[in-house]
Amino acid sequence: MGASGAAVDAGRLPLRERKKLRTRQALVDTALELFTAREFDGVTLDELVDSVEVSKRTFFRYFASKEDVAIAAEAQLWQAYLDEFARAEPDGPFLTALRTALISALEGMDADWERRFIATRRLIGRTPALRDHSTLTSFKTQELLVSELETTLGVDSRDDVRLRLLGELALGAWRCGAKNWVRAERHSTRRGTGARASLIQRVEEAFDAIPASLTLCA
Repeated sequence: MGASGAAVDAGRLPLRERKKLRTRQALVDTALELFTAREFDGVTLDELVDSVEVSKRTFFRYFASKEDVAIAAEAQLWQAYLDEFARAEPDGPFLTALRTALISALEGMDADWERRFIATRRLIGRTPALRDHSTLTSFKTQELLVSELETTLGVDSRDDVRLRLLGELALGAWRCGAKNWVRAERHSTRRGTGARASLIQRVEEAFDAIPASLTLCA
């Protein structure tokens, strides 16, 4: 489910679940604010939980590590992408299905997601530990997409390398498109719909470039 859909459904949840969602979001927002102001290594987990007025035990109900809360904006997209693809009913090339699911996930992010994502990427760019964690998380997402393909097709990717290549191509298109978008948006004053449309355009361009890149010659 995309973030906007989650926001709609949250209003229908029991009070206890709504409180859990608010606590999680408070941890995410406060962590990004503190890490941006003082750098990731300059903020301890104790300081983070004290700022939100929760215990470490509560923190670990939502996140496995300080690194996880730091890249929450990325993880939010990855979960939405996996959910979208799991619900998909492909009727044609699977690369198209992977592309469509990613675009749907991007469209479903909440209105403030772009700001959080750019801030997260800036933080990752200057923090080696987060860069490694972000890369590992994206590879885990890629493996889960391949696993979904295996289930859908009833084929082991070790026997058909095309499934793994599809995962590589889909995540590669995302990485290329998102990197170009972040670079362009860092100094942009645009927000909301304009920025979202620009990101989607960059990702679409990367997917469109895949066929030509395979035949690129010296």
